[in-house]
Amino acid sequence: MTQSNPNMNQGPGNQQEYEVSGSNLVEKVKELIHEGNVRDVIIKHEGKAIIHFPLTVGVVGALIVPQLAALGAISALLTHCTIEVVRTDQP
Repeated sequence: MTQSNPNMNQGPGNQQEYEVSGSNLVEKVKELIHEGNVRDVIIKHEGKAIIHFPLTVGVVGALIVPQLAALGAISALLTHCTIEVVRTDQP
């Protein structure tokens, strides 16, 4: 299941990490995107960045759909990964 890392950086662009199984990856990324204050989403496997979603206001719509489809294909191959989220200070 999803676990959050209590070690978050404070300041402009707070960071959080979530450990998820491959089967929950796409759902968790969608959930994070819908929160609205996420600036970047980075998917890591064994400490290496696999995919990076830079999110800006207005880009979350149709432009993110192809990346989520690719993420779905990648998640089928992963058993465990980490989602690093960089948030803006504004909700």
